[in-house]
Amino acid sequence: MVRTGKCYIIYSVSENNIFTGKLYKRCKEDTKMSVVKELIRSEKDGSLSFGNYELDTKSKLSDFEHGGDSYKVKTFNEITKLERNGSFVYESVPGTAVNNFKTTDTGVTFSVEGKEDAQITLELEEGASYDIKVNGKDAGTMATNMGGKLVISVEFTGEAALVEVIKA
Repeated sequence: MVRTGKCYIIYSVSENNIFTGKLYKRCKEDTKMSVVKELIRSEKDGSLSFGNYELDTKSKLSDFEHGGDSYKVKTFNEITKLERNGSFVYESVPGTAVNNFKTTDTGVTFSVEGKEDAQITLELEEGASYDIKVNGKDAGTMATNMGGKLVISVEFTGEAALVEVIKA
């Protein structure tokens, strides 16, 4: 058996230690996402990725065009915030990295990771109820406040968390 990074190659040898052929390769999936070094980017599937919780000083990028909208991101280890056309969209305390952030008429989905558990605030439809799932597990139903904000907590276990917030 030989280890190459996160993969193991299992092979067979004869009694004389002569290689007789590779049996199989087994790899551990890497579920840790990378931070968004460019602060915000458009993905091929039409979603957005943003945030870099590894930064010690606040960094921001304005006037990022995506899907006909203008986005602004502020991020560092203490907070990550996203605005669309001057309006609030997402905020996490402490800072996070968000990948494949997609909004629809019925909700929002994204993968998120950080160094420590985070409180995430989303701007959604005012007075609506949403079913929340984190990593496929039901986290309950919540209603937005009068301003349309919904606050959820996400615990990180060393892996990215998949968050789904769908109108109930």
